[in-house]
Amino acid sequence: MKLKWEHQSLDDRYDIFEYLYEFNALAAEKTDATIVNRAMLLLEHPLMGIEREDRRGRYLIIPEISMLLSYEFDGDLIRIHRVIHTKQMFPEKS
Repeated sequence: MKLKWEHQSLDDRYDIFEYLYEFNALAAEKTDATIVNRAMLLLEHPLMGIEREDRRGRYLIIPEISMLLSYEFDGDLIRIHRVIHTKQMFPEKS
């Protein structure tokens, strides 16, 4: 199984890192490491994220940093679409 970070999810990670780095470099590094480590868990447990009826794909909740990973799983590939702070508005349906 493979894990692919879509362009928007990489942009999200970059934006989160840059925002946190401005205040605390160590927090920025730890937050990004937590996001990556949780995403890697999907390789062993691809269905661990929740499903929502009104959205496609699944959402992996990362409570200790108040983030969600939006992803899809199609059998041999996990595509991470977004990294969303829980206080952010969800992107429009696609």
